Amino acid sequence: MIFDLIRKRNGNWKDDTLSGLTVALALVPEAIAFSFIAGVGPLVGLWAAVFMGLITSAFGGRPGMISGSTGAIAIVVAVVVRVGNEHGMAIGVRDLGIQYLFAVMMIAGLIQVLFGVLRLGRFIRLVPHPVMMGFVNGLAIVILIGQFGFFKMPLMEDGVAVMENGRKVMTWMDQDRIMVMGTLAFLTMAIIHFLPKLTNAVPSILVAILVVGGISYSGIVDTKTISDVLYEGWDSRELSASLPVISLPTDIPWQKEGVLFLIIGTAFSAAMVGIIESLMTLQLIDDMTETRGSGNRECLAQGGANFLSGLFGGMGGCAMIG
Repeated sequence: MIFDLIRKRNGNWKDDTLSGLTVALALVPEAIAFSFIAGVGPLVGLWAAVFMGLITSAFGGRPGMISGSTGAIAIVVAVVVRVGNEHGMAIGVRDLGIQYLFAVMMIAGLIQVLFGVLRLGRFIRLVPHPVMMGFVNGLAIVILIGQFGFFKMPLMEDGVAVMENGRKVMTWMDQDRIMVMGTLAFLTMAIIHFLPKLTNAVPSILVAILVVGGISYSGIVDTKTISDVLYEGWDSRELSASLPVISLPTDIPWQKEGVLFLIIGTAFSAAMVGIIESLMTLQLIDDMTETRGSGNRECLAQGGANFLSGLFGGMGGCAMIG
């Protein structure tokens, strides 16, 4: 099926390659940011972006729609990760919250597949436009608030990070660092906004990533790295880890009161949020391109991607509406 699509398409390979590279680079900081919101390590978000992007682009119901780690899913699963870690501390199991997360995403994936099998995706067209706009604006606010965490640094006493409940206590950066971070952020937005007015030869987002990334790594300015914001127990060696392996959540205390309800309830919430955001994105692209995608096929692809993401150590996700 995939090879038939490749043979039949008449797209511009240069533009497609640049677009793919741009999306890949843009997904990296987003995946890491959303993994922090969820309370898990960077690789959990990165592998989620890989699985979601590959599977939904190959088997999804809407060409041109990008899936990966998202703020909507991160917000939903953050609670189950926190509660899981608390349960783990009580029974002596380290980082139990991430096993709760994997179980949640595998169950959520199965729920989404069931939606596709029952052909419920078509009902997204009944959602009123004001609801869609409210959902999109709400996501924008969540993403904006999530960025404030990157303007914080670990609180240090005598050269040692202050810890509370197993995590580093974060405090606002000094004024100079905030100015540097703000300047780089505005430079990024300026390039993205103004470069298309000069040329469309190269995607403006790709140029912004390369230029601002180059400035950051050149040593011209002092900027934070991922290791500066890692929680205690994570370390930067995670980012050089090997390929993902099957991560079965074998340590979950299912017999503990409330655990089954917590995981099933969170899985249902994550499945619904993921389906709604994905199908709203599909509907939006349908309206923009005056074509029609397959909501049921997208449900199947999203479900399969989330199940495999959870199985191989990812935090899952959905289509990215912005």
